[in-house]
Amino acid sequence: MAKPKMRILPLGGLGEIGKNMTVLEYDGRILVVDCGVRFPTAEMVGIDLVLPDFGYLRGRIDDIEGIVITHGHEDHIGGLPWMLRELGEGADLPPVFGAPLTMAMARSKLDEHKIREIEIEDVGPGEVLELGPFDVELIGMTHSIPDATAVAVTTDAGTVLITGDYKFDQTPVDGRTADLARLARLGDEGLLVLFGDSTNADRDGYSDSEAGVGPHLEAAFHGCKGRIIVTSFASNIHRVQQVVDAAQAEGRKVCLVGRSMRKNVNIGRSLGHIDIPESILVKPRDLDNLRDDEIVIISTGSQGEPLSALRRMAFGDHREVELKKGDTVVFSATPVPGNERAVNETIDRLYQLGCDVITPRDAPIHASGHGYREELKLMLNLTRPQYVMPAHGDTQRLELHGELAEAVGIEPERIFLGRNGLPLEVGPDGAAFGEDVDAGMIFVDGVELGDPNDAALRDRKMLSGDGIFIVVATISEADGQPVADPEIIFRGVPFPDEAEKLLDELDREVERTLKRAAKEGNREPDVIQRMLHDDLAELVYKRLRRRPMVLPVVIEV
Repeated sequence: MAKPKMRILPLGGLGEIGKNMTVLEYDGRILVVDCGVRFPTAEMVGIDLVLPDFGYLRGRIDDIEGIVITHGHEDHIGGLPWMLRELGEGADLPPVFGAPLTMAMARSKLDEHKIREIEIEDVGPGEVLELGPFDVELIGMTHSIPDATAVAVTTDAGTVLITGDYKFDQTPVDGRTADLARLARLGDEGLLVLFGDSTNADRDGYSDSEAGVGPHLEAAFHGCKGRIIVTSFASNIHRVQQVVDAAQAEGRKVCLVGRSMRKNVNIGRSLGHIDIPESILVKPRDLDNLRDDEIVIISTGSQGEPLSALRRMAFGDHREVELKKGDTVVFSATPVPGNERAVNETIDRLYQLGCDVITPRDAPIHASGHGYREELKLMLNLTRPQYVMPAHGDTQRLELHGELAEAVGIEPERIFLGRNGLPLEVGPDGAAFGEDVDAGMIFVDGVELGDPNDAALRDRKMLSGDGIFIVVATISEADGQPVADPEIIFRGVPFPDEAEKLLDELDREVERTLKRAAKEGNREPDVIQRMLHDDLAELVYKRLRRRPMVLPVVIEV
């Protein structure tokens, strides 16, 4: 009897940077690796988060042996509570596995969502989990967060290595280098598929060491006369440690601002990943008691997120910190692709307030957590996979990663450039893409999940772009004739002067449409509303060359 094929199905993270999620399937059983989020783009009006589409797993929760999270960044762990909420009603939730810091973050997230009836297990590097047909091993890697891991998944079909996010940092802040020896042994044992991080496939050479950032932060702090506000990823525990060290060297106190910043630092301190003396920590309410040259504020908001602490400070909406001339704002992070606009808007606003701004363009105050091209080639040469599937990157970076694989000697026919929803099926007779499955996006609006094709989102786009006309028409229940002048209201319409001139024309057009409806014997309000919509929308477009929302309301008396 032929062995089953191993099926690798990406539900997020291919053709994009964010919402990473991969489903491994063997002999009818499922292992989920990561479940992340992506931040919304500008056209996703009012949307808070973007999640992978969990539809493929819906109704199959009993088939899921476990969920493994590679590390604690939002684009790998942020969607976990939403997925469990969506899939787990009335069923036993599958266990969640990961390194200790990652699982501490998972517990915190699930607790916020009141998901408590679930097994969450800390797993150390080198420990092997037997989950149905899957033998799962976490391999220690270096990244911009402690406890980052790769995941080696072995079945009777062979071993798949999901690298997670990684770099080969030889001088990491915590001294824990990537386990190159184990990666090399995987190559010796015969690795079936490498499913690898492609984020920096467009950057030559080797990435800078995280340890090199600290001295440059201290140099940036030296000579600042006012307050210093540093923004970074809240999960970048090592970066926070280096900011704290630089603040101590300059004789400054440290204030943590932003809920996720405080939460992650507390988790990191409890696990020994970060050391902050209580004597230098101050609360936001105590900042007024210190001189400006005694303060360093560490804040969320490095990506220009709308509700982040720095963004609210920049636009005067933060209740505890008000920025002013003389403050220095240090961006110890680079924008994730897609976030550039929001970051630039924040920086521009900071300049308007009179702040000095330091970014990685001005000084080497950031080091990427993702390996550059030479590190991707090193991973390929260490593991010597039979097949390569580039992941974690937009289409350009996936293709560049494929070119690197070819450059180190992997035949083009063994390199699979996939996309979300396109499974790679690997068996004794080779590897090939299978049939597409739905792998779109789920939007989070407030606390509710919604379909990205929801009419509400289209309406928001229309309202934000061209405004709205509301037309209230009153007709006789007996004959459908108008019995009062229509009431017309417009809001958010470009060219308001021209819109004012339209009102008389719109009055006449409403009257003509109502009379035509009565003559044709149309008495149903919804039919009349459709006729009004079509006629008025056409008139408005002719006059304004815009397509505002037209909302007719018909009242019978």
